[in-house]
Amino acid sequence: MPYTALEFDTDAAEPWFDALLDAGALAVDAADAHAGTPDETPLFGEPGAPGATPWRCSRLTALFVDDAAAEAALVLAARSLGRPVPACRRTRVADQDWVRATQAQFGPITIGGRLAIVPSWCDPPEGAIAIRLDPGLAFGTGSHPTTSLCLEWLLAFVTRGSTVLDYGCGSGVLAIAAMRLGAREAVGVDLDPQAIRASRDNARANAVAATFVLPDGLAAGVPFDVVVANILANPLILLAPALAARVRPGGRLALSGILAAQADEVIAAYAPWFTLRAWRGAEGWVLLAGERAAAAG
Repeated sequence: MPYTALEFDTDAAEPWFDALLDAGALAVDAADAHAGTPDETPLFGEPGAPGATPWRCSRLTALFVDDAAAEAALVLAARSLGRPVPACRRTRVADQDWVRATQAQFGPITIGGRLAIVPSWCDPPEGAIAIRLDPGLAFGTGSHPTTSLCLEWLLAFVTRGSTVLDYGCGSGVLAIAAMRLGAREAVGVDLDPQAIRASRDNARANAVAATFVLPDGLAAGVPFDVVVANILANPLILLAPALAARVRPGGRLALSGILAAQADEVIAAYAPWFTLRAWRGAEGWVLLAGERAAAAG
């Protein structure tokens, strides 16, 4: 059975988004109404930071079971917002195997020519160190530049027998990769219980003995040879004393989730313990890395 999709442009995307879902839309998608033109506005950054606001004009696409449901929901949503019913473009969306269609969007991701992040429905590239990981609720499948930068850095600096802390573990991919690269111990920490559950499931799927805990489950005072944190600039700045304390003298630290324009501020926050430098960048993001001095306070 085909579905009905309604599409319209608005400068009030968030209220319409919620109102359409409340009125019975199966799904609502928001995109830049000027995508593909010189007026396209890329959005990335931290919530509340410059560049993180919605597009000036958003194109909403709402999916419904049929024409009648679409028309009724549009009227109901407009009434709840106290707005006129917008002029919409109507299209028919063919029914299909949505699971297979979604899976077809994801294939193996090769990192540094040696490591591959492989969904469970794909065969791993020949000769690669394969990590089985399906896209899911937790962040970190290797597709985002901040994650791939961390994986490239781990390939270069994790040595056999080292201990690794992944702070803000998301899917657990960095801790799992560290174990596959020869680490003796890898511990992942995240504030989100869902991320901890996803990380533990992913570790079992890859037959590695990485440990994943909430912050209060991390053993007090234990330093690591390698600490990697792929979060965002503002929390990384706030966490500087705590993360620095987790790196043993002579150990290494890698920080990701940082826009190039934010690098200097993060570097300054860690200056009492590290001389951080931009190790590598991708798509406007940068990974900062450095070694803790043996006599660091």
